[in-house]
Amino acid sequence: MTFSPVFAADPWEYLGADEAVDVEHPLVQSIASELRTGDDLTYARLAFEYVRDNVSHPADVPDRRVTWRASDVLDQGTGFCHAQAHALAALLRAGGIQAGLCYQRLRDGDRHFLHGLTAVLADDRWVRLDPRGVDLEFSASEDRLAYTPDPAADERDHPTVYAKPPQSVLTALQSHTDALAMIRDAALPADL
Repeated sequence: MTFSPVFAADPWEYLGADEAVDVEHPLVQSIASELRTGDDLTYARLAFEYVRDNVSHPADVPDRRVTWRASDVLDQGTGFCHAQAHALAALLRAGGIQAGLCYQRLRDGDRHFLHGLTAVLADDRWVRLDPRGVDLEFSASEDRLAYTPDPAADERDHPTVYAKPPQSVLTALQSHTDALAMIRDAALPADL
């Protein structure tokens, strides 16, 4: 299935900074500078691999810390999928590559949750990448996602690519200090 994105912002905003995707932070800039070798596709692959390999999900480690700002995610090496997407978008933008945030609504037992992804303009097409997918490889030609939504379970892909995180995502991450409690209490957003 081909991703047909809907954009929530003007094209230049997918290169900009905001509170969560803090592109201009010295740590983001430093990592981007270290990774910036070769062409744009090589850099995009290296940025994806960096986040995939260096940032763990709180449920996998386990880790109680809640991060939401890209620089904190990169500094602390932990973050929910949403925060990992912020970190990847920040690194891509720091390297001059347009990137945004997109989401899937997925089901876990009897409840739903939003899964955060990064959309990147790679080789003149937008593809979605899942930096949490520990066994996923970078692709500039097709989506690389850990999950395929099941419409029968009321799961779906949201087609919108956001330049900055939706308020529901930020509020959930900013208003909690215990990631494991967030998982237990289903405190992550269920929809946009």
